Amino acid sequence: MGKEGSLTLTEFLQPTGFIDSNSSAVIAFANRVTEGATLEKEKAIKLYNAVRDEIQYDPYRIEFTPEAFRASVIIGKGYGYCVAKAIVLAAAGRAAGIPSRLCFADVRNHLTTERLKKVMKTDLFIYHGYTEFYLNGRWLKVTPTFNTSLCERFHVKPLEFDGENDAIFHPYDVDGRRHMEYVTDHGSFADVPYEKIVEMFETHYGGYFQKDKKDTAGAFEREAENGR
Repeated sequence: MGKEGSLTLTEFLQPTGFIDSNSSAVIAFANRVTEGATLEKEKAIKLYNAVRDEIQYDPYRIEFTPEAFRASVIIGKGYGYCVAKAIVLAAAGRAAGIPSRLCFADVRNHLTTERLKKVMKTDLFIYHGYTEFYLNGRWLKVTPTFNTSLCERFHVKPLEFDGENDAIFHPYDVDGRRHMEYVTDHGSFADVPYEKIVEMFETHYGGYFQKDKKDTAGAFEREAENGR
Protein backbone atom coordinates (compact mmCIF):
# COMPACT_ATOMS: atom_id res chain seq x y z
CA MET A 1 0.00 0.00 0.00
CA GLY A 2 1.26 3.47 -0.82
CA LYS A 3 1.41 6.60 1.27
CA GLU A 4 -0.71 9.67 1.79
CA GLY A 5 1.98 12.30 2.23
CA SER A 6 4.16 10.96 5.03
CA LEU A 7 1.38 8.73 6.34
CA THR A 8 1.65 5.03 5.64
CA LEU A 9 -1.79 3.67 4.87
CA THR A 10 -0.83 0.17 5.96
CA GLU A 11 -1.74 0.90 9.59
CA PHE A 12 -5.31 1.58 8.49
CA LEU A 13 -5.56 -1.93 7.10
CA GLN A 14 -4.21 -3.73 10.16
CA PRO A 15 -6.43 -5.38 12.81
CA THR A 16 -6.33 -4.14 16.39
CA GLY A 17 -7.83 -5.38 19.62
CA PHE A 18 -10.94 -3.25 19.03
CA ILE A 19 -10.99 -3.09 15.23
CA ASP A 20 -10.59 -6.85 14.96
CA SER A 21 -10.84 -7.07 11.19
CA ASN A 22 -9.15 -10.49 11.31
CA SER A 23 -11.91 -12.06 13.42
CA SER A 24 -14.21 -14.62 11.86
CA ALA A 25 -17.29 -12.53 12.66
CA VAL A 26 -15.99 -9.41 10.91
CA ILE A 27 -14.64 -11.34 7.93
CA ALA A 28 -17.94 -13.18 7.50
CA PHE A 29 -19.89 -9.91 7.74
CA ALA A 30 -17.65 -8.15 5.19
CA ASN A 31 -17.66 -11.09 2.77
CA ARG A 32 -21.43 -11.46 2.90
CA VAL A 33 -22.11 -7.78 2.40
CA THR A 34 -19.60 -7.24 -0.42
CA GLU A 35 -20.38 -10.44 -2.32
CA GLY A 36 -20.37 -9.72 -6.04
CA ALA A 37 -18.66 -6.34 -5.68
CA THR A 38 -15.29 -5.91 -7.36
CA LEU A 39 -14.48 -2.19 -7.02
CA GLU A 40 -13.45 -0.66 -3.67
CA LYS A 41 -16.08 2.06 -4.15
CA GLU A 42 -18.82 -0.52 -4.59
CA LYS A 43 -17.63 -2.48 -1.57
CA ALA A 44 -17.53 0.67 0.56
CA ILE A 45 -21.11 1.60 -0.33
CA LYS A 46 -22.38 -1.89 0.46
CA LEU A 47 -20.56 -1.95 3.79
CA TYR A 48 -21.88 1.48 4.74
CA ASN A 49 -25.49 0.55 3.97
CA ALA A 50 -25.21 -2.71 5.90
CA VAL A 51 -23.74 -1.16 9.06
CA ARG A 52 -26.21 1.73 8.92
CA ASP A 53 -29.28 -0.51 8.73
CA GLU A 54 -28.27 -3.90 10.18
CA ILE A 55 -26.66 -2.59 13.38
CA GLN A 56 -29.47 -0.79 15.18
CA TYR A 57 -28.66 2.55 16.80
CA ASP A 58 -29.20 2.40 20.57
CA PRO A 59 -27.83 5.16 22.85
CA TYR A 60 -29.22 3.57 26.03
CA ARG A 61 -27.45 0.20 26.07
CA ILE A 62 -23.84 1.42 26.16
CA GLU A 63 -21.40 -0.80 28.00
CA PHE A 64 -18.03 0.67 28.94
CA THR A 65 -16.00 -2.51 28.97
CA PRO A 66 -13.17 -3.02 26.47
CA GLU A 67 -14.90 -6.10 25.08
CA ALA A 68 -18.05 -4.12 24.27
CA PHE A 69 -15.99 -1.84 22.01
CA ARG A 70 -14.75 -4.76 19.86
CA ALA A 71 -16.20 -4.92 16.34
CA SER A 72 -16.90 -8.67 16.41
CA VAL A 73 -18.81 -8.33 19.70
CA ILE A 74 -20.90 -5.45 18.36
CA ILE A 75 -21.78 -7.43 15.24
CA GLY A 76 -22.91 -10.30 17.44
CA LYS A 77 -25.19 -8.04 19.47
CA GLY A 78 -26.64 -6.28 16.43
CA TYR A 79 -26.89 -2.88 18.10
CA GLY A 80 -24.72 -0.05 19.33
CA TYR A 81 -24.35 3.70 19.57
CA CYS A 82 -22.46 5.89 17.09
CA VAL A 83 -18.96 4.86 18.19
CA ALA A 84 -19.82 1.16 18.13
CA LYS A 85 -21.25 1.41 14.61
CA ALA A 86 -18.20 3.36 13.42
CA ILE A 87 -15.95 0.64 14.84
CA VAL A 88 -17.83 -2.05 12.93
CA LEU A 89 -17.62 -0.07 9.68
CA ALA A 90 -13.88 0.51 10.10
CA ALA A 91 -13.27 -3.17 10.84
CA ALA A 92 -15.39 -4.34 7.92
CA GLY A 93 -13.63 -1.86 5.66
CA ARG A 94 -10.22 -3.19 6.63
CA ALA A 95 -11.42 -6.77 6.18
CA ALA A 96 -12.48 -5.81 2.65
CA GLY A 97 -9.09 -4.24 1.91
CA ILE A 98 -10.17 -0.61 2.25
CA PRO A 99 -7.98 1.63 4.46
CA SER A 100 -10.29 2.75 7.28
CA ARG A 101 -9.97 4.86 10.41
CA LEU A 102 -12.11 6.37 13.15
CA CYS A 103 -12.95 10.03 13.62
CA PHE A 104 -14.55 11.85 16.53
CA ALA A 105 -16.38 15.13 16.98
CA ASP A 106 -18.65 16.78 19.52
CA VAL A 107 -22.07 17.36 17.94
CA ARG A 108 -25.19 19.16 19.09
CA ASN A 109 -28.18 16.98 18.30
CA HIS A 110 -31.25 19.18 17.99
CA LEU A 111 -33.58 16.22 17.43
CA THR A 112 -32.74 14.05 20.40
CA THR A 113 -35.68 12.71 22.42
CA GLU A 114 -36.76 14.48 25.60
CA ARG A 115 -35.96 11.42 27.71
CA LEU A 116 -32.40 11.11 26.38
CA LYS A 117 -31.82 14.84 26.80
CA LYS A 118 -33.06 14.60 30.39
CA VAL A 119 -30.81 11.72 31.38
CA MET A 120 -27.80 13.22 29.59
CA LYS A 121 -28.69 16.73 30.83
CA THR A 122 -27.59 18.16 27.48
CA ASP A 123 -28.09 17.89 23.72
CA LEU A 124 -24.31 17.93 23.18
CA PHE A 125 -22.97 14.51 22.26
CA ILE A 126 -19.31 14.24 23.25
CA TYR A 127 -16.99 12.15 21.07
CA HIS A 128 -19.56 11.27 18.43
CA GLY A 129 -17.88 8.61 16.29
CA TYR A 130 -17.86 8.10 12.55
CA THR A 131 -15.60 6.40 10.00
CA GLU A 132 -13.33 7.47 7.17
CA PHE A 133 -12.59 5.36 4.08
CA TYR A 134 -9.58 6.02 1.88
CA LEU A 135 -10.95 5.85 -1.66
CA ASN A 136 -9.50 7.15 -4.90
CA GLY A 137 -6.65 8.95 -3.19
CA ARG A 138 -8.57 10.76 -0.44
CA TRP A 139 -10.30 10.23 2.88
CA LEU A 140 -14.09 10.30 2.84
CA LYS A 141 -16.20 10.80 5.98
CA VAL A 142 -18.97 8.22 6.38
CA THR A 143 -21.53 8.30 9.19
CA PRO A 144 -23.51 5.04 9.63
CA THR A 145 -25.10 6.11 12.93
CA PHE A 146 -28.86 6.32 12.28
CA ASN A 147 -30.58 3.37 10.65
CA THR A 148 -33.20 4.17 8.01
CA SER A 149 -36.20 3.24 10.18
CA LEU A 150 -35.03 5.63 12.90
CA CYS A 151 -34.55 8.45 10.38
CA GLU A 152 -38.11 7.99 9.18
CA ARG A 153 -39.41 8.40 12.72
CA PHE A 154 -37.36 11.57 13.23
CA HIS A 155 -38.33 12.98 9.80
CA VAL A 156 -34.67 13.05 8.81
CA LYS A 157 -33.38 11.93 5.43
CA PRO A 158 -31.27 8.77 5.80
CA LEU A 159 -27.64 9.52 5.04
CA GLU A 160 -26.60 8.05 1.71
CA PHE A 161 -23.00 7.34 0.71
CA ASP A 162 -22.09 7.38 -2.98
CA GLY A 163 -18.45 6.37 -2.63
CA GLU A 164 -17.27 9.77 -3.87
CA ASN A 165 -18.46 12.35 -1.33
CA ASP A 166 -18.64 12.68 2.46
CA ALA A 167 -21.75 11.36 4.17
CA ILE A 168 -22.16 13.50 7.29
CA PHE A 169 -25.23 14.55 9.25
CA HIS A 170 -27.71 16.95 7.67
CA PRO A 171 -27.94 20.34 9.40
CA TYR A 172 -31.74 20.34 8.98
CA ASP A 173 -34.50 17.73 8.90
CA VAL A 174 -37.10 17.40 6.12
CA ASP A 175 -39.34 19.90 7.95
CA GLY A 176 -36.61 22.55 8.11
CA ARG A 177 -35.84 22.10 11.81
CA ARG A 178 -32.27 22.12 13.08
CA HIS A 179 -30.91 18.58 13.19
CA MET A 180 -27.19 18.23 13.79
CA GLU A 181 -24.46 20.79 14.44
CA TYR A 182 -20.77 19.88 14.47
CA VAL A 183 -19.10 21.73 17.35
CA THR A 184 -15.60 20.32 17.97
CA ASP A 185 -13.43 18.09 15.78
CA HIS A 186 -11.22 15.67 17.74
CA GLY A 187 -9.41 14.28 14.70
CA SER A 188 -8.80 10.80 13.31
CA PHE A 189 -7.45 7.62 14.91
CA ALA A 190 -6.06 4.30 13.69
CA ASP A 191 -7.57 2.58 16.75
CA VAL A 192 -10.26 3.25 19.34
CA PRO A 193 -9.15 5.86 21.94
CA TYR A 194 -10.99 3.80 24.54
CA GLU A 195 -9.64 5.41 27.71
CA LYS A 196 -10.29 8.92 26.39
CA ILE A 197 -13.87 8.07 25.44
CA VAL A 198 -14.58 6.60 28.88
CA GLU A 199 -12.99 9.62 30.57
CA MET A 200 -15.05 12.09 28.52
CA PHE A 201 -18.32 10.26 29.11
CA GLU A 202 -17.74 10.02 32.85
CA THR A 203 -16.88 13.73 32.95
CA HIS A 204 -19.86 14.94 30.93
CA TYR A 205 -22.58 12.39 31.68
CA GLY A 206 -21.83 11.15 35.18
CA GLY A 207 -22.77 7.60 36.07
CA TYR A 208 -25.78 7.19 33.78
CA PHE A 209 -24.06 5.12 31.14
CA GLN A 210 -22.59 2.81 33.76
CA LYS A 211 -26.06 1.58 34.74
CA ASP A 212 -27.72 -1.61 33.55
CA LYS A 213 -29.80 -0.82 30.45
CA LYS A 214 -31.01 -4.29 29.50
CA ASP A 215 -34.64 -3.25 29.85
CA THR A 216 -34.40 -0.41 27.32
CA ALA A 217 -34.00 -2.41 24.10
CA GLY A 218 -35.58 -0.44 21.25
CA ALA A 219 -36.64 2.38 23.57
CA PHE A 220 -34.98 5.18 21.60
CA GLU A 221 -36.75 4.31 18.36
CA ARG A 222 -40.10 4.07 20.16
CA GLU A 223 -39.51 7.48 21.73
CA ALA A 224 -38.74 8.97 18.31
CA GLU A 225 -41.94 7.50 16.90
CA ASN A 226 -44.03 8.83 19.79
CA GLY A 227 -42.40 12.26 19.79
CA ARG A 228 -40.89 11.94 23.28
